[in-house]
Amino acid sequence: MDGNRRWAAARGLPAIAGHVQGVEAIRPVVRVAPDKGIEVLSLYVFSRENWRRPDDEVAGLLGLIDGAVRQYTDELVTEGIRVRVIGRLHEAPADIVRSIRDAEERTRGGTRMALNIAFNYSGRAEIIDAARTLLAAGVAVTDIDEERFAEHLYTAGQRDPDLIIRTGGEQRTSNFLLWQGAYAELVFSPTLWPDFGEADLDAAIDEFAQRQRRYGA
Repeated sequence: MDGNRRWAAARGLPAIAGHVQGVEAIRPVVRVAPDKGIEVLSLYVFSRENWRRPDDEVAGLLGLIDGAVRQYTDELVTEGIRVRVIGRLHEAPADIVRSIRDAEERTRGGTRMALNIAFNYSGRAEIIDAARTLLAAGVAVTDIDEERFAEHLYTAGQRDPDLIIRTGGEQRTSNFLLWQGAYAELVFSPTLWPDFGEADLDAAIDEFAQRQRRYGA
């Protein structure tokens, strides 16, 4: 979900104003996604690289994430959406961890859609963590294959994504779902995330529907 800071800069506003609008943009997309046949929606909310930003911006981001989780959990329960956080949550502040764990527990019964929140996430770190888990379990090198490895990723039990959408005009995946996205179709939307809405989502889905997926064949 890229483009929050550029959205704010274009309006002469501080970066946090773009993040506030970016959080607001999440809700309508999440609400319409299940009706479009989307079974799993993953949102890249906060990367491990984001800690390098100015302290006031990081603090603002964390406060927004914590507030949004608290505010919208009831609605997610009502909508039947199950929350799952992917990333190194143990490195996050304790108050945010409590809010996230509460949201995961309260939405556990949701069956309409799974919502992955990538928080303190890094695709490379995820692969390292999976490898460490396998090593710690004493799994023999000869017993490790793609299926066994995938069982130890943050998204274990979920199918790989069919489509990855990058907003804001940048054309790279930026360390997002590196393993899982090996055969995902990529759509790069010029729309800055705070302006991204249902019409943009429909456009990305329509473009995906026109692709011929060969998986190397």
